[in-house]
Amino acid sequence: MDTLLATYGYDSDDNSNTDENNTTLKNTVLEGGDEIKLSVVRLPPPPLDLLDSFHSIGGSSAQVNRIRSFPHVEGNYALHIFIPVLIPLSARKPLGLFLKNIAPLVPGLHVVDADIKLNELCNDDQKLEKYVFSREFHISLGRTVPILVHQIDSIVSMLRQKLQTQKLDWIELNDWEVFINDDGTRSFLSLEVTGGGLFEITKLIRSVDVVYRLHGLPEFYENAQPHISLLWAIGNIRNTLKQAVKKVEGKSCCSRKRCIFTTRFSRIECKIGKTSYKITKFPDT
Repeated sequence: MDTLLATYGYDSDDNSNTDENNTTLKNTVLEGGDEIKLSVVRLPPPPLDLLDSFHSIGGSSAQVNRIRSFPHVEGNYALHIFIPVLIPLSARKPLGLFLKNIAPLVPGLHVVDADIKLNELCNDDQKLEKYVFSREFHISLGRTVPILVHQIDSIVSMLRQKLQTQKLDWIELNDWEVFINDDGTRSFLSLEVTGGGLFEITKLIRSVDVVYRLHGLPEFYENAQPHISLLWAIGNIRNTLKQAVKKVEGKSCCSRKRCIFTTRFSRIECKIGKTSYKITKFPDT
């Protein structure tokens, strides 16, 4: 904070005078004892919201943000390997009805990654489309963990070697499920893969486990449940979310279907820090 203020010229030096052009005449004493005046143009004051942001961290407004499961350490890079998933056009209307019905039952729900309250989007179909349906979700194939820079090339190379020969075509997302993060601080409302694609994705996860194990990284959960997470809320509210899902699915407009939607497998990506690596790609037909 002091650095920021100093950069913008906030000081209380009694030996300076400022004219109407925001120019400071500053008294400077040279080594020989002579005194001269230096003309220094001061920067305009920083935006108030920039200053406020230094004070808001850790306050109540920061509580809606998702938190890392591990602290940031200089020289470490977050590793995440996943299958990207787009919600098809045919599924967006029924999913929109479901979200609009569950929002008032669980007011604390936020859109994953966007950190926007769901009930703020439900009255505007364009915003719902932009922040939920037009974005890319993912099915995780391994834990998100920190790695060191010297591990990057080896991990990417081994992932490509292990996964490029495995086949996967269509993925069925069949059920609403609630997941809780490891430290119990977040609940996620997700769509789980329980039908087509489950066997193949499980094989992919076990192949990723081999790569993780060889690099001393923690493997995925033993009873893996492949899914995409759409919404999150603070704390462990599993029972509340499950009851809300049951209530919404009991309505005629949101009655339960065998499969909520189907999507075609496109590729596997690995993101390390801010860099994305293409691991496999579905062949064009």
